[in-house]
Amino acid sequence: MNFFGTRDFDAHEQVVFGYDQATGLKSIVAVHSTVLGPAAGGCRMWPYATESEALTDALRLSRGMSYKNAMANLPFGGGKAVIIGDSRRMKTPELFQAFGRFVDSLGGRYITAEDVGTTTEDMEEVVKATRFVSGLARKAGDVGGDPSPKTALGVFLGLKAAVKHRLGRSDLEGVTVAVQGVGGVGYHLSGLLAGEGAKLRVADVRTAAAERVRDEFKATIVPVESVLSEEVDVVAPCALGAILNSDSIPRLRARVIAGAANNQLAQDQDGAALLAAGILYAPDYVVNAGGIISVAREYYGGTEAQVTTEIHAIPGRVMEIFERARRENRPTNAVADQMARERIGRREQRLVA
Repeated sequence: MNFFGTRDFDAHEQVVFGYDQATGLKSIVAVHSTVLGPAAGGCRMWPYATESEALTDALRLSRGMSYKNAMANLPFGGGKAVIIGDSRRMKTPELFQAFGRFVDSLGGRYITAEDVGTTTEDMEEVVKATRFVSGLARKAGDVGGDPSPKTALGVFLGLKAAVKHRLGRSDLEGVTVAVQGVGGVGYHLSGLLAGEGAKLRVADVRTAAAERVRDEFKATIVPVESVLSEEVDVVAPCALGAILNSDSIPRLRARVIAGAANNQLAQDQDGAALLAAGILYAPDYVVNAGGIISVAREYYGGTEAQVTTEIHAIPGRVMEIFERARRENRPTNAVADQMARERIGRREQRLVA
């Protein structure tokens, strides 16, 4: 395997494989960059079909974290961990303690937290083996804890900015939004959208999750396989990535894409296809930064007020990207990537000097 020549390898500083026979842990940590600080990013547990698929996910997600942390002005580089396994059947306290020992072996180059398939409860097991973890359970009033509501808030504010830019609307009353995936983040996002009068169409592979949103927020449940092609104003992808591709983009009928899922574009050139289709794409790692902002304040110290203030800066960054993309007639993802690389590069130059 020509690992260094693969499409998803992007000058990653370190990729480490962890295995623990006693617990069945099979994990990969990808450290993309530590220029801005220790590599930070959550731990995803997923039943990947192959180890190659897991590696690809770790590589893509870790690069996204470098860009996310840079755009959010956080003292973190980018990293990500994946655990190969079914989170519904394979979780044990011992497995996450073994994962904690794996993280600890990196000596602080990588800081973990929860992600798809993992929870604050899982991180409570991880912290028994390492201090390089955030997103832990907190008492009322403490900063940090479950980052899902913070991620949802950032996506909500970014979505509103996109609606204002593309649709000329300063409110969401009557705006139709299709939410793909209504788990932790998607559920909270649905509540925020419904609270401002948006009309929701939701889909989730878990029937109970979709029914909960239907019952609480008067949403309409739509089939999982057709949610992206719903005739709505906005599509909010809040499940897994790579769902915007050459197959799905021609079927889109929304004018705005703004959601919480990481790596929504299957390939960078899919951003150009969205631009050609007249669809405004809010770069995912810019709008979904609320969770990592909370994680950073928890890890380094801060207050909930600071977290909220920093999350409310997301719309300004999104609008800057939109305006620059409009002036240069470029895809929004290309503009955001360039801005992130410029921020990392300036810091790298200062360190060398």
